[in-house]
Amino acid sequence: MPVVFNEPLSFLQRLVEYMEYVELLEKASEEVDPVSRLQYVAAFAVSAVSCNWQRIGKPFNPLLGETYEMERDNFRVICEQVSHHPPISAFHAENEIFIFRGSIYPKLKFWGKSVEIQPEGTVTAELKNWAEVYTWSNVTCSVHNVVVGKLWIEQSGTMEIINHQTGHKAVLNFKPAGWFNKDTNRVEGFIYDKNKEKLRFLYGKWSEHMKSTDMNSYEEYLKENSYKFKSSDGKNSSDSSPTPNTPKRVLSKFNSFKMGSSMFRSMTQGERNDIDDLDSDPDELKSESSFLLDIPNSIILWRVKPRQEKSFNGENGTYAFSNFTKSLNKIEPNTIGKICPTDSRFRPDIRKLENNDLNGAAAEKSRLEEKQREVRSLRKRKKIPEWNPRWFYLKSNPYTNQEDWIFNYKYWDRNFQNDVDIF
Repeated sequence: MPVVFNEPLSFLQRLVEYMEYVELLEKASEEVDPVSRLQYVAAFAVSAVSCNWQRIGKPFNPLLGETYEMERDNFRVICEQVSHHPPISAFHAENEIFIFRGSIYPKLKFWGKSVEIQPEGTVTAELKNWAEVYTWSNVTCSVHNVVVGKLWIEQSGTMEIINHQTGHKAVLNFKPAGWFNKDTNRVEGFIYDKNKEKLRFLYGKWSEHMKSTDMNSYEEYLKENSYKFKSSDGKNSSDSSPTPNTPKRVLSKFNSFKMGSSMFRSMTQGERNDIDDLDSDPDELKSESSFLLDIPNSIILWRVKPRQEKSFNGENGTYAFSNFTKSLNKIEPNTIGKICPTDSRFRPDIRKLENNDLNGAAAEKSRLEEKQREVRSLRKRKKIPEWNPRWFYLKSNPYTNQEDWIFNYKYWDRNFQNDVDIF
């Protein structure tokens, strides 16, 4: 993948973006009612997705053994790339209130006009004061218009956040854009008790906010505004197509593409407009204010922090980074000599891309990939020992019965004297 498609972050750093709204876990721990705790944990799960809004750059694939750490006043987190085939990234974050951990295995699918990223794996949050454990899996992220047109991001699928101690469950539906994109970024769902009775209605936009209301207020609102809960074709929006049907004349344009030195033959402006209209940027379509929900007696669980208009990267480019994200590559003066040499902040390809040196970044990326292949070849020929993760070990998750990578806590001893050279 050409480096121009990357953003100056490793996937390990993208995992740490989960922590931007960590105060939601702290708020959950303060609640006495288990339903209230669950709704804030659910808001935390949704908030982690918000970092993807307008982010079309691909993070760098972590090298085997690559790490990333962050210490803040209210938490610390460590990540490690524990496997290369398949690529698995493990992370562990905690403070005196919670433990938040998981291992993610992103799977990519290319569908012609879009790329689909399925983040396989389960994340686990523990609230220490309540001895409660919550688990959930992330939803699918799609990048549209990868051939022509303006790129835009969509999250879709079902997320279930389960409280394994009380049996409560939050089931959230990330709605696809629908025929006329009125459902863009919408998230809706319910909190259920262990007997599957609905207790709260959760709703909002993963790019903006999450709200919660009681079932009586929801049902009253539904009676008078049922059209807001249906897709534009009258069906449940979860059944609607994320994009309109492709016109035959547009399909013929795709079929007429010829491989060549410029990848595809050039198109007329009219042909480009045909395709651009097909998968338009939802932000530029008609107002959807008539479809937004604002249910009486709702409370705000979470609201996204505003981004700067030009959010990052020197003089020439932007990556739609939040202020939190922009801090991920920073090395504080008091951490010099303290961070592990395998930390993502020391990757030369990421650093050169951050400084707008595309040629230098491409050369370093190629060098690191070749170095990784050579080491893998040496291991295959038994010239060097097999690789074993240093900071995580494999164990079955007792709540999901799936394999999970568990932190061994040795990293914080900071014994990096004999550390490997991966860069």
